[in-house]
Amino acid sequence: MNYIFTSESVSDGHPDKIADQISDALVDAGLKAGDTTTRVAVETLVTTNHVTLAGEVKNFNVSKDEVKEIVRNKVKEIGYEQDGFHWDKLNIYNEIHSQSADIALGTDDFGAGDQGIMFGYACNHTPSMMPAPIHYSHAILKELKASRLPGSVLGPDAKSQVSVEYNGARREGIVNRIDQIVISTQHTEGDVEVARDLARSVATSVLGDLIDDETVWHLNPTGNFVIGGPDGDAGVTGRKIIVDTYGGFAPHGGGAFSGKDPTKVDRSAAYMARWIAKNVVADEMADWCNIQLSYAIGVKQPTSILVDSNGHNRSIERFIRKEIDLSPKGIIDRFDLFNFHEYSKNCVYGHFGDKLVPWERIGW
Repeated sequence: MNYIFTSESVSDGHPDKIADQISDALVDAGLKAGDTTTRVAVETLVTTNHVTLAGEVKNFNVSKDEVKEIVRNKVKEIGYEQDGFHWDKLNIYNEIHSQSADIALGTDDFGAGDQGIMFGYACNHTPSMMPAPIHYSHAILKELKASRLPGSVLGPDAKSQVSVEYNGARREGIVNRIDQIVISTQHTEGDVEVARDLARSVATSVLGDLIDDETVWHLNPTGNFVIGGPDGDAGVTGRKIIVDTYGGFAPHGGGAFSGKDPTKVDRSAAYMARWIAKNVVADEMADWCNIQLSYAIGVKQPTSILVDSNGHNRSIERFIRKEIDLSPKGIIDRFDLFNFHEYSKNCVYGHFGDKLVPWERIGW
């Protein structure tokens, strides 16, 4: 039995991803300037030459002037110098304030920063142990960004979507071919055909023999895509949570990652769940593995653990409970998350997959 599954990705210049990167740049700055008592929960909104910051912090030793500089530098790094969104013309509104004392009661002793459910997934469909649709969607945009050299017709804003045809059952299916490819990329005025040719070339190099004569292409299907980024569409932190994870192939607990320090289990426990699932597959305990964790605010240990795989689930769960500290502090210590200052760099093209980050390491 064949079935088709589709996932999308967005570039670092997509409005929602700009917001994520700014929020995480402030997490990076707060952790660099602070210590294990630093807490950050920051949201960002971006629109035409405008950035608004809001959220709560504790022991956040970053001045307001430094915050503005961080925002401008991040937008400049992404590549926005267009009239409607230019790093040097931004109006920046900072509404960040102190963390609630009530929340601090639960997190000062490294209890979970909130309640919630988190999922981690891995499979043997791709070298990154990610589902093929999201793996290839990310890969296309990473290569497209590499083509965006100085003087290129390509702009920072882009999206991809890949429909993969599988042979076999839902989880155990084998990647057969690419059914459809969608790429929309920002470009300079009058250069839509050049942008389409570049997009096709990049996708062909990434997907290779998975493309066949019946593969359907949609390249900048609306035509012009000159006005991009926040000048064309507002962006907000945490609106690309499916892009950030498994492209819909596996469940999502609903909590965003970006803008949150490691005591927030929305982020750190999701990283741990991915690490566990990836190592289960790497150790050939299963071909695919889905992990669910749940937490209560202020409570140190998870309220539940679920293993769903095509392996011996009870044995895997017993191993997890015996060998792995799933408390927020245990997760933070295992991955040294307070000394990891590259959250902003690693919140684009997914938080998982082909990344040199602690939660992607192989080995128990």
